[in-house]
Amino acid sequence: MKKMFLFYFSITLAICSSALYHFVAKSTPADVNFSVSLLVTYAVAFGVVLLTFFFFPLQNGLAPELQKLNWASIGLAIAVVGIEFGFLLVYRSGWHLGIAAVLTNVVASLILVPVAIFLFKDKLNWVNIAGILVCLAGLIMLNWKR
Repeated sequence: MKKMFLFYFSITLAICSSALYHFVAKSTPADVNFSVSLLVTYAVAFGVVLLTFFFFPLQNGLAPELQKLNWASIGLAIAVVGIEFGFLLVYRSGWHLGIAAVLTNVVASLILVPVAIFLFKDKLNWVNIAGILVCLAGLIMLNWKR
């Protein structure tokens, strides 16, 4: 039962956080400096992460956990900053909230398909392939000029 809760809770958290992220990024004042905005964002995020230690306490201390890390933590930091700056620029340049979020997520997902297949050995079935084709059709429809 605990595994099922985590299964549904995790995707719900990711979806809700993503929707909140785009709403807040679009609501960020256009005249504020990117770096100042992100400095405050990451300062608050640091505090929120510290609070998570109450729910996920360290079993063996911080040093052993830090030793387990690899290049992925640095890569994730670079990716997160790129996403933040990218979306602040996207929304300041006039993209619509729903279009920009869908477009970037679909294109990023399509880019990840070969990575998933070749690097992580994920398997696709005909339903997955149909879904990819629907995503491609959706991209065309999103960008259709009226």
